[in-house]
This record gives sequence, C-alpha cells and structure tokens, in this order.
Amino acid sequence: MNDHQAVNTDYWVVLADTEREQWGYVPRQTLGPLSFGTNRHEVVKAMAEHGFSAAESEIERWNPQRAQWRVEFRRSESDARPAVKCYFVEGVGLTCVLVDGLCGPQVIFQGLRLIGRVPSELDAEMEAHALERDLGICFCLGGDLNLHGFEFDRGAQRAGDAVVSWASFFNTAGIAGTSWDITPAEVWHHG
Repeated sequence: MNDHQAVNTDYWVVLADTEREQWGYVPRQTLGPLSFGTNRHEVVKAMAEHGFSAAESEIERWNPQRAQWRVEFRRSESDARPAVKCYFVEGVGLTCVLVDGLCGPQVIFQGLRLIGRVPSELDAEMEAHALERDLGICFCLGGDLNLHGFEFDRGAQRAGDAVVSWASFFNTAGIAGTSWDITPAEVWHHG
C-alpha cells in the first residue's frame, strides 16, 4: 500500500448501544416498528419513519405465486452495510428480520440485549436468565445457545479482531416448520 491509499476501517466499527435505536421484541409478532405478516410496502414506510432508506430486490421464486423478497435498510446511502434486512414471501408478508451486529438496532427481550454483544457474554446472560426463570435451554441450528420461546436464531460476525452477535427473528407463518425452512440461505452466511 502506498501513501495515497487508505484502509477503510469503518467497515468493522461496532456501534455503541447509545448510538443504536432500542427495539422491543414480541416473538412471532413484532420487532421494533415491524409486524410480522406485514407487506413490504408497509414495512418500507414504517422504517422510513425511523430514518431508514430501503433497497428492494426479489431473491427467489418458489412458484409463480410466491416470490421471496429482501429489503435492506440503511440509515444513510453512504453506510457500508445494511443495519436491517427484512425478508418477505408474497401473499404472506414479513417472515424474517436480520439485525446486523455491527450497526443494527439493539433488540431487548426480557431484559437481555441481543445485538452487538460478545457471544460468550450473551450466552452467560441467557443461561443465567433461563436458570432464574426455569426456562429450557436449547441451541439454534447454527449451534448458538438459545432459550425456549425466544423464537430467534443468532450468530456471530466479525468486528475487526473480535466477533459480535447478530440475530434473525422469524415467524414461520404456517408455511414452514422451522426457522431454517423460512429463512433464506444468505442469512446463515451473514458476516
């Protein structure tokens, strides 16, 4: 690299909780301003009211009546990565929401902060939460710790030399048996 080239270090920056919107979560119903089952046009409008711009694209067609769509939301056009990705099935509405660990909103569920966390610290908090409330512990299909009734999958993404948690919230909407049946494959490769 010569003196005229600069390395873009903004790509790995993790927003502090104070810089993130704070979203609540009701499993299979709502996530922040979003309601599962809502059509993509209503979601784009709701997110615009929270300052997000949208980029829509069809990603898969299951059959002539059922296309699957992705809408990426950024705070500004210059953002390197989307903060939130919403996935829709035509005729069903919003089925999956991926919240980015670096720049997505903080999602708080039952007092637990789920996004942008060191995975081992989040695991310890979730385990303590389960023990205090006598909840069952399970694992996401990707191997990350989860709790019965939480209805989301999570993973870890690179943040420079560290990793932080991201999460995929879903509602199978009666057209799928598990989150893996409704969630696009690209979500499992999020990073």
